[in-house]
Amino acid sequence: MKPIPPMTQDRLRELTDRFPSLRIAVIGDFFLDKYLDCDPRIAEKSVESGRTAHQVMRVRHSPGAAGTVVQNLAALDAGALHAVGFTGDDGEACDLRKDLHALGCSTDLLLTAPDRMTMQYLKPRNLTDATLAGEHERYDTKNRTATPAELEDRIIAAFDRALARADAVIVADQVEADDCGAVTARVRAALSERARAHPGVVFFADSRTHIGRFRGLIIKPNQFEVAGVAQPLPGMEVDADTLRAGLRRLRDEVGAPVIATRGEKGAIVTDPEPTVVPGVRVDGPTDTTGAGDSMTAGCVLALAAGASLPEAALVGCLVASITIQQLATTGTARRDELPDRLGLWLTQQQEAQP
Repeated sequence: MKPIPPMTQDRLRELTDRFPSLRIAVIGDFFLDKYLDCDPRIAEKSVESGRTAHQVMRVRHSPGAAGTVVQNLAALDAGALHAVGFTGDDGEACDLRKDLHALGCSTDLLLTAPDRMTMQYLKPRNLTDATLAGEHERYDTKNRTATPAELEDRIIAAFDRALARADAVIVADQVEADDCGAVTARVRAALSERARAHPGVVFFADSRTHIGRFRGLIIKPNQFEVAGVAQPLPGMEVDADTLRAGLRRLRDEVGAPVIATRGEKGAIVTDPEPTVVPGVRVDGPTDTTGAGDSMTAGCVLALAAGASLPEAALVGCLVASITIQQLATTGTARRDELPDRLGLWLTQQQEAQP
């Protein structure tokens, strides 16, 4: 595998200076991330059931899933953001739209579907413990029936309107069940057609369970998805030969470049030959919630700014290394934080030289 070409501070500045002029459409599954911060020191016992009644001291919410990508794009100073997908007609939709508006993201193409629920991750947590150990059991709200054909038609039509004003398209396919979210088989087919018809637009897809079903879009699987490992064990890694073979196969199937993430080790990209992009080593506790979405935001903005695939993957790694250091929340990175993080990465690469 090839090493990544050198990245300088001047080159990073050249790319990031273009971020505020870029227009990004995010199509996919917009969730509401809602946190209930509970104080265990004043927990009560329910008179009716005898179970613990957790006492909520603060309620926080922010856009999740595709909305997490939007958060990161906004923090990196993307010029214009357009959300494409759907919500229900409920209180969660109101909160989600309000949060997206606060980020400067247009929701005129985020459809309202009264017969669908606004998807939500409800996260009760211990406010005295900022680590992942402080999170209670989560409550997920997802639509479990197929997305109606009429809504698929509306999503495709809304996307076509967004595409007319986009430099890049990010597909955030979060719903695991087939055809129950915004990115159904029909929508994926439409995206492939649009990608072929608009070669000047960056098309980039991330998916919980359908990453290999996209055609003609840059995809971002993790190393286990590339190797076909469904349930990786903690600490498990994919060896270089297996990863190389899986990348070649997946790139041939998708017909577009692949960025395979490797956690703290960074990424390997195919353009078409595999290139290793080392990650940034960070000290102290980390929270990987939303790390993949932050890497997506950094990658796509860099690609739309003219970066090569390895350069874009490195920018994504820089962004993710910042967000994982923010605990008990979905982290973001600012554009002005990237030069210092590149400096750390360059130092680490020099120290790794024999």
